Amino acid sequence: MRRLDDAQLYRALRSHDARFDGVFFAGITSTRIYCRPVCRAPAARAENCRFFFSAAAAERRGFRPCLRCRPELAPASPTHADAPHAGDASVDAVARLARDAATRIAAGALDGATIDRLAGELGVTGRHLRRAVSRELGVTPVELAQTRRLLMAKRLLADSALPLAQVALASGFSSVRRFNTLFRERYRLTPGDVRRRAVVPQDAPDSIVLSLAYRPPYDWPAMLAHLTARATPGVELVTTDGVYRRTIRIGERTGHVAVRPSPGKDAHSLRVELSPSLLPVLAPLLARMRSLLDLDADPHAVSSHLKKDATLAPLVARRPGLRVAGAADPFELALRAVLGQQVTVRGATTLAGRVARSIGEASPAGTPAELTRLPVSAARLADAKPSSLTMLGLTRARAECVVMLARAVADGTLPELASDGACTDPASFVRRFVTLPGIGPWTAEYVAMRALRWPDAFPAGDLGLRKAMGGLTPARLRAASEPWRPWRAYAAQQLWASL
Repeated sequence: MRRLDDAQLYRALRSHDARFDGVFFAGITSTRIYCRPVCRAPAARAENCRFFFSAAAAERRGFRPCLRCRPELAPASPTHADAPHAGDASVDAVARLARDAATRIAAGALDGATIDRLAGELGVTGRHLRRAVSRELGVTPVELAQTRRLLMAKRLLADSALPLAQVALASGFSSVRRFNTLFRERYRLTPGDVRRRAVVPQDAPDSIVLSLAYRPPYDWPAMLAHLTARATPGVELVTTDGVYRRTIRIGERTGHVAVRPSPGKDAHSLRVELSPSLLPVLAPLLARMRSLLDLDADPHAVSSHLKKDATLAPLVARRPGLRVAGAADPFELALRAVLGQQVTVRGATTLAGRVARSIGEASPAGTPAELTRLPVSAARLADAKPSSLTMLGLTRARAECVVMLARAVADGTLPELASDGACTDPASFVRRFVTLPGIGPWTAEYVAMRALRWPDAFPAGDLGLRKAMGGLTPARLRAASEPWRPWRAYAAQQLWASL
C-alpha cells in the first residue's frame, strides 16, 4: 500500500477502517499512547495525532501501546509493494532488504543471535543491514527486536495465565531482569500492572490460546477447503467442526497447533491453540502460521489492482477475500509439490501420508490421537534410499528426485527451504531450483508461491490455469499475466477458484 499523507491517515483513523489495521499506528500527543486505526476510543483531534508505519517507530518517539485496542494484536504491515519496482534498482534492493530483515526479526531472528549473523544470512554486512533498516523503517534492527519482544510479552500477560518468568522467556528475553527493566522503561508500567488489568483466561494446562489478526475480507471457508484437500494423513487434520490441526517441528521443539475462527462477527482474527512445548519457539511458530494462512496480505491493494483486468474483475468481485495458502514448513511444502507432479491432489495426499508414516517421527506425548506423525524432515529423508520410496508407490524418478531435494536442503544448497522460507531473491531461487533433476518450472513457481510467499510467482504451465483462461499455451498465458504483476499468485488463486 502506498504511503498516505496525514490527512488521509486521519480520515482512516476516524472511520476505524480495518483495511489499514497494522499498516499504520496513531500516536496521541496528549496521552503519549499509540493506537491501531480500529481503536474504538474517541478520536483525538488531528493536531494531536502523529502517524507511524510501525509500532517500533511509535515507541521510539516515546509512545506506549494502548491497553484498549492492543497494538500487539494488529496484523503485520504488508511486506510487499503494491506496484512493480520501477525506480533505482539499488534503492529497491535496500527496501527489499529492510522488509526481509523486518520479517525475520518478527519471527525471532535476533533472539539469541547477532545482527551480523542475520546480515550474513541476508548476504550483506551488519553495517549495511543497520543502515538499510534505519533508512527504510526509521528504527534500528535492535529496536525492532525489542518492540517485538515487548509486545509479545504484553500479549501473553493479557491472554494467558503463564507465570511472568515464562512470559519473559517465551517473548525472547534472555533474562527476567532485562524483561522487567525494559518493560518499565518503555511502557511506564510493570508486567504485573498489565496482568492485573487483564481478564486473564484460565488456560487448560495442556494448551495456550492466542489470536492472529488479519485485514478483512478473509475467505476462511476457501482456505479450509484448500487445507482439507491437502492435509497429510497423520500430520494434518481438518475436523468436522471446521478446525485445522497439525503437528509441527521448529528446531528441536515439537508440538501441535489448532486454528479456528475467533467468535464474534467483527473479530477479524483466527484463534490458534498451541501446546506448551512450543512456547520457546513462539515467535517463529506464530510467523509460520501467519505465513500458512496468508494473514498479512493486504486484500484491498490486491483486489484494486486485479479488478483492472476484465477477466479477473468478476472473479475478484465474487471472492474478494481469497488468500494464497503458504506453508508451515517450507521443506514440507516443497516435498508435497514434488509428490504432486503429474498426479491428482488426492493421489499426492495419499503419497504424502505414506512418506510421513514411513519416514516421519512419531508425534510427542499429549498430541491428539489422530495426529500420529511429525512432518518429515529433510535430514531424515536425505538418508533414505530411493528404493524404499518406490515401495510406497513413487516412481523411481520421483523417488530419486525427493531424495535429492532433501539432500539439497539438508546440506544448505537450498537454504530458503530449510527453516522459515525467508528469501531475498525468489527469482534466483527458481533458477537454482530447476537445476535439480526432476524439478520443472511448474514446481519451482508453485514452491516460490507457497513456501517462499512470493506474490508474483505464477506457474504458467499449470493445466488448471490454462483451462481457466480458455486453453492458452503456457507462453500466451505468461504474456497475458503481465498486467497482473506483482500479484500474479493471487490472480492464479482466483483462476483456480473459478474452476
